[in-house]
Amino acid sequence: MKTAENYFVRKKQEIGVDLNEIQQRAVLQTEGPVLLLASPGSGKTTTIIMRIGYLMEEKGVNASRIKAVTFSRASANDMKERFKHFFPDLPPVDFSTIHSLAFEVVREHFWKTRTPYQIIDGNVEIDEQEMDIEDHNLPLHKKIILRDLFKSIKGENITDDQMDELTTYISFIKNKMVPEDQWSLVTCDVPEAARILREYETFKKSGHSKLLLDFDDMLTIGNDVLGRDRELLRKYQQRYDYVMTDESQDTSMVQHEMIEKLAQGHGNLCVVADDDQSIYSWRGAEPSYLLNFKQVYPNGVILFMEQNYRSTKNIVDVSNQFIKKNKNRYMKNMFTQNAEYKPVSIVKFDHYETQSKYLVEEIRKLEDLSEVAVLFRNNSSSINLMNQFDRAGIPFYMRDSDNRFFSHWVVEDILNFMRMTFTDKRTDILEKIHTKLNGYITKVQMSILKDIDNNESVFDNLLNYVPLQDYQIKQIEQCKETFQQLQGTPPLVVIRTIRTKLGYEKALEKMCERLGFRKEYLIGILNTLEEIADTLESMEEFAKRLQHLERALKNSKAKKGQNAVTFSTFHSAKGLEFKRVYMIDLINGIIPSSEDLKRGSRDRNTELMEEAARLFYVGMTRAKSELELLLYGARDGEKVTESTFVSEVRAILDPPKLVQKSTVTPQQGSSSSSIHSPVRSYNPRAIRSRSQLAQGLQVKHQVFGAGRVMDMGSDIIEIQFTSVTKRLSLQACLDVGLLEPIPLEELSL
Repeated sequence: MKTAENYFVRKKQEIGVDLNEIQQRAVLQTEGPVLLLASPGSGKTTTIIMRIGYLMEEKGVNASRIKAVTFSRASANDMKERFKHFFPDLPPVDFSTIHSLAFEVVREHFWKTRTPYQIIDGNVEIDEQEMDIEDHNLPLHKKIILRDLFKSIKGENITDDQMDELTTYISFIKNKMVPEDQWSLVTCDVPEAARILREYETFKKSGHSKLLLDFDDMLTIGNDVLGRDRELLRKYQQRYDYVMTDESQDTSMVQHEMIEKLAQGHGNLCVVADDDQSIYSWRGAEPSYLLNFKQVYPNGVILFMEQNYRSTKNIVDVSNQFIKKNKNRYMKNMFTQNAEYKPVSIVKFDHYETQSKYLVEEIRKLEDLSEVAVLFRNNSSSINLMNQFDRAGIPFYMRDSDNRFFSHWVVEDILNFMRMTFTDKRTDILEKIHTKLNGYITKVQMSILKDIDNNESVFDNLLNYVPLQDYQIKQIEQCKETFQQLQGTPPLVVIRTIRTKLGYEKALEKMCERLGFRKEYLIGILNTLEEIADTLESMEEFAKRLQHLERALKNSKAKKGQNAVTFSTFHSAKGLEFKRVYMIDLINGIIPSSEDLKRGSRDRNTELMEEAARLFYVGMTRAKSELELLLYGARDGEKVTESTFVSEVRAILDPPKLVQKSTVTPQQGSSSSSIHSPVRSYNPRAIRSRSQLAQGLQVKHQVFGAGRVMDMGSDIIEIQFTSVTKRLSLQACLDVGLLEPIPLEELSL
């Protein structure tokens, strides 16, 4: 142990890193399987780097014998920089993403088998109009292929939203290793998704002279190759003596299997994760791997890093109590030695519009904007924020830059409706919107209209030259009159007229029913357009404002690291921290989403609701000093209800008064393991963390007195008292603070 102590003392002197007891145990637990459960702000990256340094400096392990895998390029680069900073004189360790590891395996296998291949994934600019996969000058790309297959099967162009849904569906199936006969059982809002996937897989294997691979194929093929090619597997197993994985709660089944194969030979696998921050099940993450760790590795060691160094006691205590309502998790008790500061704040507005105005007024008072974050569930929330902050001259950095809003077909539809108010002589504009207004113009009628070239009103031409049904005549006359009346009208009134009087919103509802679009998302775009239009006087100003905001969004990327407010989704905020955090739009239907509530219930008894709660928890634990939860009572004239998660936080901040019940005393001799306990005062000596308990430890129970810990399970602790042995709820003992260690001078000999 002398060497280990010297290592920690030396590193504290050299680089100022002072590890706590659990962090030191994680550094020293180098052999065999170990699961390091790291609560938010518990210093996991520092611990990982110190562990690698210990292997090299104290155990003499060569850098090339260590493999550190993380699941994003940014995390891998961050670890490389941290390692270089901590250990500038040591050679670099192989930090990589799981995809780059898989690609290395795949590339070597295809070289051995002389298989020509081509990668068809990544970022490319795609002309969404006239390209198809038969064009030999077209760069082969996953999205181009999928778009062409969708059009050939459905007879229409795929939307950006459908493309996102389809690619997510494909990734989910690959990462979950779903067999082909079950593809159609996986939920997807894109029509014929399973058929499109089958034809996509066929095309990749036979539609080109080379085997075509996307990023998900690298994982599935890499895992399959390691399972079949024993020689190649042995080569990779012998290359490394120690394997570590970070952010393992985000990894999928196929990724887990690859890592397990890699570490099979030596068994020195360190898995770093937090099951309470698993928020990517929709793209195939498999957190159950963590919960089953002891089943996979019976001799494995599980360490709990529960001390939070990031946040104030107020934030840590509330977040800790909040996440404990989830059932499908390791029993952890996040705590901090940081001081109290401001209580977690819940701010409710009467109307949605007040929320962004409040944020502008509060944040414009601050100087260090780089320590401020506004977090939200959906990207659509960011556009209104950007609009308000841009008007107020407050700089912002948009972490989730989603330019698709400005090119979305709903936005383009509204602009085309507006163009019709300037001139109703353009057949090409009417052709784009004729199925979305209440003139009920058919494709055949539209085809006849296109052949008429007399520079007259399209509505007059319909009435005078195109065969119509009787009911259409009045509707088309009304459409013409409405467009004429809208000339020179403020854009907010125009948008509301398009939505209602011209029938656009009803047309959207029918499209959602027919094509599986999410109605709330499309209506949200319309609501955002109204927010942008508010206070503008003309439709020209509105069009220019959209162009300005699109440029501002692109330019915001350059403000990363500057004195600017960060806008981010909860998902993208994971791993970040800020002094002041505002979580916004906290209403049912957003977080938890309508889908979460529809498939689950409000008491978190489903996987969807538990994951939504974890996402909320991730948002809360980004805050170091101040956390505000923002919500409202009404939006667009309709009442909304506060998030069930906000209600839970409210109850934590202001607990309902408990009816005092009698306690069970040792003299009563009850064999029940449950205790009805009155409200108790805070005991500073109370044991609040599982890591403070161990078999053989002598403890004092507030009711039963002195005893010795005989055994601990996942949620049961067995304690032998003077005259009786009790099996108690471990969680209850920690939550209420029923146990405290017996001071050294009082210990029985």
